Amino acid sequence: MSDRITGRCLCGDVAYEAEPVSTSIDACHCTSCRRWSGHFWASVNVELSSLRFVRGEEHVTWFESSELVRRGFCARCGSTLFWHPHRHPKHAHAIAVSAGSVDAPTGLRLTAHIFTDEQGDYYGLADDVPKRAKF
Repeated sequence: MSDRITGRCLCGDVAYEAEPVSTSIDACHCTSCRRWSGHFWASVNVELSSLRFVRGEEHVTWFESSELVRRGFCARCGSTLFWHPHRHPKHAHAIAVSAGSVDAPTGLRLTAHIFTDEQGDYYGLADDVPKRAKF
């Protein structure tokens, strides 16, 4: 894996690069992430200070989904791109980037399913990736 990842939204209006904290991808099955992403949300964590927009930062629309968290998406094509706990006292420095938006080869691997106690009733988790009912 390189020190940086690159990625973009579906239409290409938003493109970014960033330094991942690790090669780990979390799959979040909470109700909010499922409603927002259309299934479950898979992401890689990066330091907010390393996120650089190659183009289209002005096309990112932010939705305040809770008191502590905002979610970013492309205003043109609707691609879900970022989950940012911007008001969380311990985690505001980090941002989760959509694993599906990262350019291949990613060098990333799914390492955890989280909030499995809220997973949808229409799918199962048959892989051997660790599963946690909460974060």
